[in-house]
Amino acid sequence: MPTITVGTARIPYRVVGDGPDTLVLVHGTGPGSGMWDGLLDSFTDRYTVLLPDLSGSEAAEDDGAPLTLETLAAQVNAVIDDAGRGPVDVFGFSLGAVVATAAAARRPEQVRRLVAAAGWISAEQDEYLRLSMATWLSLADHPDAFGGYATLTAFSSGFLDRIGRAAVEANTAYMRPTPGTLRHIALNLALDLTPLLPRVQAPALVIGCAQDATVPVQNARRLHAALPGSVYAEFDTGHIVLAEETEAFTKTVREFLDAA
Repeated sequence: MPTITVGTARIPYRVVGDGPDTLVLVHGTGPGSGMWDGLLDSFTDRYTVLLPDLSGSEAAEDDGAPLTLETLAAQVNAVIDDAGRGPVDVFGFSLGAVVATAAAARRPEQVRRLVAAAGWISAEQDEYLRLSMATWLSLADHPDAFGGYATLTAFSSGFLDRIGRAAVEANTAYMRPTPGTLRHIALNLALDLTPLLPRVQAPALVIGCAQDATVPVQNARRLHAALPGSVYAEFDTGHIVLAEETEAFTKTVREFLDAA
């Protein structure tokens, strides 16, 4: 696994597949790039997929300082440089959607197409989002409640009923209040994508989730409105659309990327 140094951080990234084009998958809040593993087969027929583990993830190493949007975006840009395969397509989910958009703004020549799923511009634009992230952060000393809150807001009620008790409990156990995850949540509260949005040049697909209780769907709609020329798709799911509507979600993303 290649590992690069970006500032004070050591950032590993996986390389999966050997397709002629390159796709960078940018993870959201939590353990890291493993969140994408169930989707890789949907992309490796065409793409060489790069999966960075950014600061705050379990695999990255850094000085533990508070995270900034600029820091994580610079890490994505550095991975693209290190792989030597640009321009690339960049696809981010949740916090990863914001980071991917920032990376596309910082280095427009690196990014051919951008996909931003379940993202936002700033928690200051949405009192629910601000309070939800602050509440989640306040549960750091209560691991079971922390994981339960994450699961409750991440999925629609219908999906939780469909997967059943054992799967719900497994999801609750997955999201733990590690120092890195808490740094991600603090960043979720503090970041502001506004100054970078005018610098995005790549064609963009913005995806929202109608039942999203983590990042309410109006945030994705605002992001779409702030990216002139972007296209928008919305799914009737909770936040984790890639789990609730995997086939339709990946089909929508592929159709956008393949149109280039």
